[in-house]
Amino acid sequence: MKLKRSVLAAGTAIAIALGATPATAAELTPQQVAGDVAVGTVKPLDWEPRAVTTGKPQTWLTYVDGHTIQAYSVYSPSMDREVPVAVIPARDAEGNHIDNAPTVYLLNGAGGAEQDSDWLKMTNKLKFYQDKGVNVVIPQAGAFTYYADWLKKDLNTPYLKGPQMWETFVTKELPGPIESHLKADNRRAIVGFSMSATSALLMAQHNPGFYDSVASFSGCAATSTPIPYQFLRLTVQRGSGTLNDFNMVTPEMMYGPMGGGYNRYNDALVNAEKLRGHDLYISTATGLAAETDMMGYYTARGVDPAVGSANALRLQLEGGVIEGAMNACTHDLKAKLDSKGIPAHYELRNAGTHSWPGWRTDLEKSWFTTIAPSFGM
Repeated sequence: MKLKRSVLAAGTAIAIALGATPATAAELTPQQVAGDVAVGTVKPLDWEPRAVTTGKPQTWLTYVDGHTIQAYSVYSPSMDREVPVAVIPARDAEGNHIDNAPTVYLLNGAGGAEQDSDWLKMTNKLKFYQDKGVNVVIPQAGAFTYYADWLKKDLNTPYLKGPQMWETFVTKELPGPIESHLKADNRRAIVGFSMSATSALLMAQHNPGFYDSVASFSGCAATSTPIPYQFLRLTVQRGSGTLNDFNMVTPEMMYGPMGGGYNRYNDALVNAEKLRGHDLYISTATGLAAETDMMGYYTARGVDPAVGSANALRLQLEGGVIEGAMNACTHDLKAKLDSKGIPAHYELRNAGTHSWPGWRTDLEKSWFTTIAPSFGM
């Protein structure tokens, strides 16, 4: 793998020197992956997506300047709806657009932009990526869906309305038109965390040869055995929103019965072999409190002690339990990949809860250790 990337990097440098488009490692084009599926259409965002939790315009919209951060509305034929998509276009040090740049697809976690808890809001507008010479594409919808293609088509909750065909959107309807609009090349990566850590693995497995690299932070690859299936339930049932009816949204509506054919198709541990050939970054912490999970971390930054104490308690209890479970899932995946001789870069932190400080670190480490090398950069 390292030899292949070294050759690719050398080839890329030569191609750039000669003014040619660099060779790419991804084998399949968006058109090949889409097949007979109708692709989306891209237009500037001309409506205001609102946070379900507040009813107000989503915070990330205030970051859109049309230059470093752009907003688009992409029509999804499979869901018959417009999907807001944030884009950081590839630019050079002088701010000029770069053609033939690779694309990184970032998937949000469970609450996503609908709860004002998306990549842009929680990572200082993703400034880390703004000088890396890559396009960054973030679907700003899909809360509590696992970015999956759901079996049930007539959902009607504050978060989930109508067909939920997110994998079709992210892998088939979106890439062709958005990459064409950005004048991107055929290099791409997909990144997910928490809920979408599972999604990123599955999308790569279902579309081998489409992604150069895959990054999965604090997730659970397994979905079709009893405990992981209950993890699905705990996440998707939150899609009932303010209705607080936990039977309104269930994993059966998404994947069918536990252990059934469609559930096993969407189990990234069962299908670990299909990750072969991708450059992989996989991370988790233990759930034990780290510095950023302590009250002192917040009070040192001017947070009211009562608020800091409440934040720390929530992270150490809720976030600690969740990350501990994800740690077990991640070690199961590592054991499976190791048994098959499939290499990956692992970040197994000794401390840390299921929270943003670790994922911000992963965002940067995954770029330097895995994603950039997979692009020959």
